[in-house]
Amino acid sequence: MSDSTAAALELDGLTKHYGSLRAVEDVSLSVQPGTRHAVIGPNGAGKSTLFALIAGSLPATSGRVVLHGDDVTSMSEHRRATNGLVRTFQHSSLFLKCTALENVAMAVQRQQGSHWSMLRPLRRRSAVLDRSHELLASIGLDDRSDAPAGSLSHGERRQLEVAVALGTEPSVLLLDEPAAGMSAAETARFKQLVLDLPRDITVMLVEHDLDLVFGLAEAVTVLHLGQHLLTGSPAEVRASEEVQRAYLGAEDTSDLFPQEAR
Repeated sequence: MSDSTAAALELDGLTKHYGSLRAVEDVSLSVQPGTRHAVIGPNGAGKSTLFALIAGSLPATSGRVVLHGDDVTSMSEHRRATNGLVRTFQHSSLFLKCTALENVAMAVQRQQGSHWSMLRPLRRRSAVLDRSHELLASIGLDDRSDAPAGSLSHGERRQLEVAVALGTEPSVLLLDEPAAGMSAAETARFKQLVLDLPRDITVMLVEHDLDLVFGLAEAVTVLHLGQHLLTGSPAEVRASEEVQRAYLGAEDTSDLFPQEAR
C-alpha cells in the first residue's frame, strides 16, 4: 500500500552499466509530492537513461525506484504506469491516423479497465467521451478533437501527448524533452499547460531548454557523466560554481542560465 506521507518518487543508488560504460552511476534523489522537478545536464549526462530507468523501460543494474513509498523496481513499465508513474516520450507515440479525441479516449478507456475497439462507436461510451473532451479542453485542444493527430502541429501533438498521459490518471508524470522541436510560441503555450496542471500530479521533466526549465521548476537536479551532481532550487543551481564548471564547462554562465526565477 502506498504511503501518503512518502516522497512522490525516490531513487536510491540507481545505476545502469553497459559493460564498462557507466551510463548512470549511484543516483539518489527525492521528488516531493506536487512539485515540478527538472533534470538537466549536457549531452551524455545520462538524463534519458535515468528517465528510462525510472519509467521501467530499462532494467537497472542496481538500486531502487520507489513510488509513493512502494518499491516498483521489479515492475514492468506497464505496471508502473498502472500504479501512476507515466512517461511521455521524446518522439511522438500517438496514433497519427486516429483523431485527437480517439487518442485520448483510448487512454481513458484503458484506465477504466476496458479494451479499446475501433468497431465500437465512441458515442456509445458517453463517460469516456465526456472525460476525453474534458482533458482536451484542459490542454487547449478541444476545438481540434476531430482532427487526425497526424494533421496537428508539432506543438499540438506534444499537448495531445500530455492529454493522453492525463487520461491514465498519473500521480507522477515524466516529461521527456517536451519542448524538443517546438517554436518559441509553442514552448510558451506548453509551459503554461504544465503550470496549469493540478498539484496532485507531480511533474518531473528532462529538458535542454533552460528557459523552460527555470520557468517551471521548483527543484532542479543536475547530472554530470551519469552521476548526481546537485539538487537544489533554481537559484542554487544558477549560483553553483560546481555546476558551472562541470555541467557547462564555462566560466561565464550569464547567457546560459536564465536569471528570472519562476
